[in-house]
Amino acid sequence: MLEAHHFPGPLLVELANEFISAVREGSLVNGKSLELLPIILTALATKKENLAYGKGVLSGEECKKQLINTLCSGRWDQQYVIQLTSMFKDVPLTAEEVEFVVEKALSMFSKMNLQEIPPLVYQLLVLSSKGSRKSVLEGIIAFFSALDKQHNEEQSGDELLDVVTVPSGELRHVEGTIILHIVFAIKLDYELGRELVKHLKVGQQGDSNNNLSPFSIALLLSVTRIQRFQDQVLDLLKTSVVKSFKDLQLLQGSKFLQNLVPHRSYVSTMILEVVKNSVHSWDHVTQGLVELGFILMDSYGPKKVLDGKTIETSPSLSRMPNQHACKLGANILLETFKIHEMIRQEILEQVLNRVVTRASSPISHFLDLLSNIVMYAPLVLQSCSSKVTEAFDYLSFLPLRTVQRLLKAVQPLLKVSMSMRDCLILVLRKAMFANQLDARKSAVAGFLLLLKNFKVLGSLSSSQCSQSLSVSQVHVDVHSHYNSVANETFCLEIMDSLRRCLSQQADVRLMLYEGFYDVLRRNSQLANSVMQTLLSQLKQFYEPKPDLLPPLKLEACILTQGDKISLQEPLDYLLCCIQHCLAWYKNTVIPLQQGEEEEEEEEAFYKDLDDILESITNRMIKSELEDFELDKSADFSQSTSIGIKNNICAFLVMGVCEVLIEYNFSISSFSKNRFEDILSLFMCYKKLSDILNEKAGKAKTKTANKTNDSLLSMKFVSSLLTALFRSSNEFMRYAVNVALQKVQQLKETGHVSGPDGQNPDKIFQNLCDITRVLLWRYTSIPTSVEESGKKEKGKSISLLCLEGLQKIFSAVQQFYQPKIQQFLRALDVTDKEGEEREDADVSVTQRTAFQIRQFQRSLLNLLSSQEEDFNSKEALLLVTVLTSLSKLLEPSSPQFVQMLSWTSKICKENSREDALFCKSLMNLLFSLHVSYKSPVILLRDLSQDIHGHLGDIDQDVEVEKTNHFAIVNLRTAAPTVCLLVLSQAEKVLEEVDWLITKLKGQVSQETLSEEASSQATLPNQPVEKAIIMQLGTLLTFFHELVQTALPSGSCVDTLLKDLCKMYTTLTALVRYYLQVCQSSGGIPKNMEKLVRDSEAVPNRSSRKDFLHAQGTIDHLN
Repeated sequence: MLEAHHFPGPLLVELANEFISAVREGSLVNGKSLELLPIILTALATKKENLAYGKGVLSGEECKKQLINTLCSGRWDQQYVIQLTSMFKDVPLTAEEVEFVVEKALSMFSKMNLQEIPPLVYQLLVLSSKGSRKSVLEGIIAFFSALDKQHNEEQSGDELLDVVTVPSGELRHVEGTIILHIVFAIKLDYELGRELVKHLKVGQQGDSNNNLSPFSIALLLSVTRIQRFQDQVLDLLKTSVVKSFKDLQLLQGSKFLQNLVPHRSYVSTMILEVVKNSVHSWDHVTQGLVELGFILMDSYGPKKVLDGKTIETSPSLSRMPNQHACKLGANILLETFKIHEMIRQEILEQVLNRVVTRASSPISHFLDLLSNIVMYAPLVLQSCSSKVTEAFDYLSFLPLRTVQRLLKAVQPLLKVSMSMRDCLILVLRKAMFANQLDARKSAVAGFLLLLKNFKVLGSLSSSQCSQSLSVSQVHVDVHSHYNSVANETFCLEIMDSLRRCLSQQADVRLMLYEGFYDVLRRNSQLANSVMQTLLSQLKQFYEPKPDLLPPLKLEACILTQGDKISLQEPLDYLLCCIQHCLAWYKNTVIPLQQGEEEEEEEEAFYKDLDDILESITNRMIKSELEDFELDKSADFSQSTSIGIKNNICAFLVMGVCEVLIEYNFSISSFSKNRFEDILSLFMCYKKLSDILNEKAGKAKTKTANKTNDSLLSMKFVSSLLTALFRSSNEFMRYAVNVALQKVQQLKETGHVSGPDGQNPDKIFQNLCDITRVLLWRYTSIPTSVEESGKKEKGKSISLLCLEGLQKIFSAVQQFYQPKIQQFLRALDVTDKEGEEREDADVSVTQRTAFQIRQFQRSLLNLLSSQEEDFNSKEALLLVTVLTSLSKLLEPSSPQFVQMLSWTSKICKENSREDALFCKSLMNLLFSLHVSYKSPVILLRDLSQDIHGHLGDIDQDVEVEKTNHFAIVNLRTAAPTVCLLVLSQAEKVLEEVDWLITKLKGQVSQETLSEEASSQATLPNQPVEKAIIMQLGTLLTFFHELVQTALPSGSCVDTLLKDLCKMYTTLTALVRYYLQVCQSSGGIPKNMEKLVRDSEAVPNRSSRKDFLHAQGTIDHLN
């Protein structure tokens, strides 16, 4: 055959036909002879003379083309597909001929065994160097995407196992091999890589899910190993993830879109599926997964805002696309860490690097990831301990909050690695004597954490304590008897180190006092050491003589250095710590010791502390403000050293009073004498508080409205509220204010001050108790009744209760979303234990509806009052509460429809001139409406009301007043309602624009025949009809507002801006129809009517834009 090019043309044609017939008839004995066919076809292509072929005469090149066409249109035996495809690499082919061969080979995929596909793909990739790269890639991706989808349906469906076509492991191994083939081909032919990226980018123009599947994502991640494509591929994936989450957000917020767009799987789900599939030796994907995970976390983590606060939310509230993307990045890294051992060290190293080097930026998301990694495999991470100990060297330079969270995250590692623990202790001891205050505070935080988590033999189990150990310790508790004994020495050494802190600054001591309670609760055997330390510290500031007033040496608590006055001993926090530790000891340890003979020394400290607290209480009640030199005549200005000193002393006295109030309440057993003592202590507190407020008010300083954190615990506040809500007095107002302060603290920081302030379960229980009492007080004594009885300064107690309820409902939804059912059940005072089983069947929606009815009644009572008696603040709070509760209703439930119709009725029948109330009520109406159906009809009615109240731009035209909604009146129509409806119209336009983009993306994807494509557009008809209906109603809405005599300013500016958006959307729709009208046979009648209606809107500048766009379109088409 070396002389084949000398053969005459007809002989070559005959030989080629023999081969083709053998292939089509399946009569090939083996594929060896196929090696001759490329030589024959190549020789034939060189023949210049005309050759007889069939009934005509063709040149050698044309003959070759016809022969290839005949070969590709015939049947190929499955066993020779690879050899047939392979042979074409040796034949010179035109682009059209390559396309024939590629189409034929791709069509054979479905007929071949799975194991035979990788070599065929390899041959196709080799062939793609001659052309048709796009077809090869599209075919491979489409086939495996469909196979993945079918496989997932089989796995998740109810089919019997023997129906499953392909075993999961086999499919993943084949996919992995094919991805390697493609990546190898791209390394040799960069054009193939460019085609891949281009194909996947184009496919996402209308919909981020187009063209993306677990297979294509795995392929892209593998391509990141090629440096030339790394950035653009990761950028493409990052953009796809965020776009997918934005689409999800848009869909979740609109019932109109949910009815039109079917639910589909999202890019995030596909990526996590790739992570799961990568267990089948997909090592080529792991590096890309790690890079993508860190890019998402770096790009979309919490940001620092201008005032230095961090925007962070709990995982249960991560609703924004950026937060979803960051969470996805963390999940990718965690799941990859679990599956791939070889990449673990790199992930851990990168996380720790970010924690250490980005101290000034918010890094809570990285610390959460670190915590999850350590919790998953502390023993495995021992091999990476050097990385963790390196991070310890930077503890002194990190912010305190970061140090606390970092040490908490790695705490399980400290339990299994002695060397790591020793290293940490060395670092903390150095930090204890560092120059920087933050470093010393970090040392205290570290030592306290160690004391909490290294239990001494004989300490109470977690079930006996008030709080169970955190989940992070459940996985690793490897303490033997020996370890527990060794821990005692270790903990006592730490206690010695901590005692030295009692001679340092107030901030360091304060940390110690706030941490000791948690230490005792976790490590009860340290009670003696901790209490003795606290007792000896208190004795330095306690006046032991029983007749001396005042009982405390306040002067010793203040440090004077020249002109600078500062607090040295936070005595109030010291007493607070003693009080809580003592109460815990009495309630938890002593009952367990009854019947056992303990040494007297063991009990001496708590009796001493009890006696001291009793003595301080009695003498504080007897003391006058003059005894503290803090009467009204004292100087409290912040500009003099005496004034600063008096302010510090005043706050100390107030703090001490609060601590003693809680102490006496806890030991009172509801005795009358104790309550009298409590009231006396409160009067002392109030006198000082009034003096400070009065002086601050006169001085008009920034501290006038600032209140110090209360030292009362949240549990005590809930108990105090329950006990006090029987009459109206200042003590009750104080208790409600403290409750509000605790809830606000929870909303801002996620925890509260005081004991159990970091324990979510305890906080939740206290929230339930406080809510129940506030709800009872507000519904029993309405604000109108309370305020008519007695006019007092500031807000009434009922109004404070309502404010508290509003904050609590918001906080519970933010931090306790999974416990909503439990929370609502706790509010039901009619709930009885016997009814619990029936109670479990009551849904969240039903419980919420019951609470909503109470607040609806309150709002109706308010609205029934005269305009001058209308309490705007209360109405605003009630609407905020209703808005918060309405989010818990299921949109498809009758209770939701009832809420919507009630809100609509309120807006229709009540006219109030209060702009803020009107705005909040209208926002509630819109938020409910969009969850039920499109708000365009509502917008049209409101625009007619606005037009009726404000009049026409042509003063000679008299506008008929429609009065659909009484809430729209001359005072509220503009700017309040006008700006609200325009904002809502903008959202509707955004939804319509999104649908048009989706439709355009589908059209550009269609490469079907004319009949097929006309059939393909049929499913789009409901969407097209809905778009035209939305825009038609919006045109009427804009027509009304354009004719309205709106006041100049924000209303007119927003109207013009939205009109431009309206015409831009219309232009996009016209472009879409021009794109599809060739195959569908013209523009629909309702679209023509919409364009005619758009010309009726008398706004020249906007219409000019639209007409100009139409002119451009006509020119382009």
